[in-house]
Amino acid sequence: MDLNYLKKLLKIVNDSGVDEVEIEEEGAKIRVKKSPAVPENTLPSFLPYSIQAQPNLPQPAAPPQVVEKKPEKVVDEKAVSYYEVKSPIVGTFYRAPSPDAEPYVKVGDVVNAGQGLCIIEAMKLMNEIESDVSGKVVKILVDNAKPVEYGQTMFLIDKS
Repeated sequence: MDLNYLKKLLKIVNDSGVDEVEIEEEGAKIRVKKSPAVPENTLPSFLPYSIQAQPNLPQPAAPPQVVEKKPEKVVDEKAVSYYEVKSPIVGTFYRAPSPDAEPYVKVGDVVNAGQGLCIIEAMKLMNEIESDVSGKVVKILVDNAKPVEYGQTMFLIDKS
């Protein structure tokens, strides 16, 4: 994460009336939460009759706390045996050779090694991505016409 990005986020939360913000971006979660100005349960359970609680007084803003969580990974026992087809380049993912054509493959299709799975457009060049293994397409992890990164998993194939 970029430090300037975090500083801007902290300033926005501190200046606004928001007490908590959670953002998930590129597999990382950030939660910014203001701590309460007066900790709860600090008042005695009874007050003398001369002191009255004044509920609607403005509270000074406390500096927000940044809590960064690592992405949670849910591991399916069967998913461990799936072959991952990863993007060899950065570009735009397309499931079909043209907008009006049928997709190369759908979930449940059986593919052979060397069979085309998708196209990745990079610098106006259309690169057909082929399967390295034979098996059944279990999951397509990228939406059509969305960007993909180098090494990003695009398909899960069950080789059994």
